[in-house]
Amino acid sequence: MILEGFDHDEFLATYWQRQPLLIKHTGEPFADPIEPDDLAGLACEETVESRIVAKCSDRRWQISHGPFDVADFAGLGEKDWTLLVQAVDQLDPDVALLKGHFDFLPGWRIDDVMVSYASTDGGVGPHYDQYDVFLIQGMGKRRWKIGGRCDSTSPLQEGTELRLLQEFTTVQEVVLEPGDILYLPPRYAHHGISLGESLCYSIGFRAPSFADLLQGFSDELADSLNEDRRFED
Repeated sequence: MILEGFDHDEFLATYWQRQPLLIKHTGEPFADPIEPDDLAGLACEETVESRIVAKCSDRRWQISHGPFDVADFAGLGEKDWTLLVQAVDQLDPDVALLKGHFDFLPGWRIDDVMVSYASTDGGVGPHYDQYDVFLIQGMGKRRWKIGGRCDSTSPLQEGTELRLLQEFTTVQEVVLEPGDILYLPPRYAHHGISLGESLCYSIGFRAPSFADLLQGFSDELADSLNEDRRFED
């Protein structure tokens, strides 16, 4: 149990959607539900959404989209790259079990479990997300630098689809070991750097925008209307 002894009520009252929280692992040694080679195998499949992010310089990263093949991985080298595979919970039942540790939160909010493998110094650059996320550390260690809260006015780097921040100031820094969890509310800047080879399981909780909610309501209302009811002059 990766959240053994965790106070759900205190978390919801103090941290949920308010501030980051490091949850140190105190139970049995954490066992990865998937191996790096198996993750790479998923990234070679046509129907699986995957990306490789490679560091080009101190402030530049480039992204490649899957499916990949063995030659793609062979040419990456031993450092400065990360493989990310979306929705692994839909492909691997052992990974899907991780979601059960968060059943104190509304089930409809869970988006997916993204799994990332990073080589030494691998990362995807400083960025922020529009949703709550729990980062569960698997094998290895990662250093996470946490910044302040961002919004739509926060300047982004140009010339990349990664939506990386132009400016990033570290407010807090933590190192995650196997079984540790870092919770980040929406829009908190963060930057992860792998200390050697590592795996991370990102459980994202979708946060619909007001526009999404209004669109959904409008679509449902439109579907309920009788086609015989028409505008009349």
